[in-house]
Amino acid sequence: MINQQGNRFFFNVDWITILLYLALCSIGFVNIYASIFNPDHADFFDFSSNYGKQLIFIVTGLIVGFSILLLDAKFFSVFSPIIYGVTIILLIIVLVVGRKVAGNQAWIPIGSFRLQPSEFAKFGTALLLARYISTFTPKFKDFKSILFAGLIVAVPLFFIMMQPDAGSALVFLSFMFPLYREGLSGYFLLIFLGMIVLFIACFLLPLYVNIPVIIAVGAYFIYLNKRKQKMMFSIALATIIAIAYLFLVKLTYTKVLEPHQRSRIEIMLGLKTDPKGAGYNVIQSQIAIGSGQVLGRGFLLGTQTKYGYVPEQSTDFIFSTIGEEWGFVGCTVLIGLYAFLLLRIINLAERQRSQFSRVYGYCVASIIFFHVFINIGMTIGIVPVIGIPLPFISYGGSSLWSFTVLLFIFLKLDSNRMGFI
Repeated sequence: MINQQGNRFFFNVDWITILLYLALCSIGFVNIYASIFNPDHADFFDFSSNYGKQLIFIVTGLIVGFSILLLDAKFFSVFSPIIYGVTIILLIIVLVVGRKVAGNQAWIPIGSFRLQPSEFAKFGTALLLARYISTFTPKFKDFKSILFAGLIVAVPLFFIMMQPDAGSALVFLSFMFPLYREGLSGYFLLIFLGMIVLFIACFLLPLYVNIPVIIAVGAYFIYLNKRKQKMMFSIALATIIAIAYLFLVKLTYTKVLEPHQRSRIEIMLGLKTDPKGAGYNVIQSQIAIGSGQVLGRGFLLGTQTKYGYVPEQSTDFIFSTIGEEWGFVGCTVLIGLYAFLLLRIINLAERQRSQFSRVYGYCVASIIFFHVFINIGMTIGIVPVIGIPLPFISYGGSSLWSFTVLLFIFLKLDSNRMGFI
């Protein structure tokens, strides 16, 4: 299904978004180079190094991206169930033959390359969710429509938790925002915030304190609505679910999460300090970012970066390199580029004539936002270290390619917005 309007191709594509994409990829390459710089092997085109490999990932990503722009826009709607199914199969395969790294069995070894299916599952889920909403136009006022949308997200989420990869799984919560845009009640956002509060309370207070408090709050609201039988039933059900959620959090914490993941949560909540263990990465990252001050130490002059004090600095903690060598100004520029990109995507999504394109655009913006917020948040110590990449910046082929496909599919849909109904 190749696009038949090649003569209009360059006029319809949103080149501002592509320029933002290229700017972010360039920043990523330069800082990956800085994070592993070795004066004895300083060649920018050393393809045996991580930065050399990243350059290959960027070039091949561009080839894939522009190939997507040549396809017919309806391809992604028609084949969304197949794309979704393939990503689910890959998630199952990784549980059987996957390589375990840092406690997560999340990579399929292919020669010297490792494929991470959870990255590709994000755009597969976004496509099928957009297909479901645009085909059946649910208003999300009834249980059935919410259940179907929830299942589309829950299936890949389940297999990702089996790895277990808590970081990638957490990103799937971002699909709540496109659903909210399409009519999901604001109560679900309140429930989401309530889950976060209960999650924190589960660690700060024992169950014998939390459960009576939840029961007391539930009983109080039942009393206020004693003349509304349906409302009383809903509050009672919510109370039971909240208590069950507390037990589920405890069970997941003790039986599912790896010891290093539990330590990261405890450190983030201030329950313990471990400057030489689980908290080491964050402390060194904070030192690196803080030492950059306003203008930074300069390219290749960061001492924390140069001497390898920050582990995983070219992947999960790449933001610390930017903070140390480019300072507050560099961090502001990077965050500004992300903000511009997100606003641009939302603006493009709102002008779509096709509901499929609009929903998919909001999925793209939500996924990128979650990645940026969580990654930067963990480098400065405000969220647990859960190991997710900074979009277009962190080293890694699976990450870069999946974000490229995610973004360029939307660019293709947008370029055909006048003809895609």
